[in-house]
Amino acid sequence: MKTTTATAEVLNDLVQINNDRIEGYEKARQELKDGDADLKTLFLNMIAESQKYKMALAAEVAALGEDIETGTTNSGKIYRAWMDVKALFTGHDRKTVLNNCEFGEDAAQNAYKMALEEEDLPSNIRDLISDQKASLRVSHDEIKRLRDAQA
Repeated sequence: MKTTTATAEVLNDLVQINNDRIEGYEKARQELKDGDADLKTLFLNMIAESQKYKMALAAEVAALGEDIETGTTNSGKIYRAWMDVKALFTGHDRKTVLNNCEFGEDAAQNAYKMALEEEDLPSNIRDLISDQKASLRVSHDEIKRLRDAQA
């Protein structure tokens, strides 16, 4: 039973990280200017990606008979508040938005890395988390590439 609860906690942490990611990209879309249609489309794709991952994680939590998290992490709320304050001083230019997005992508990578460090995860859960982490890494690298191109 302890392993089931621990596994559900790990999965729920990742559900929250994906909720953070969804909110972060929705906020980032609002900060962009009309000329940034390419980023608005990219961010919509990233929102859809996190919604898909969240659903897969939630299905595993439900299969374990545990409650599914619906909120965001405290660090996510702090991150969004920091983004609000930073935007007041730096504006909503493309590079700033991409910097903030990369910060969020780094946080997601770290959360998935920590989840994979849990020792008693069933192999199917470990595979799911590992696959999502690899896919999110591609998104991270795309954000980083776009940010670096703004130099």
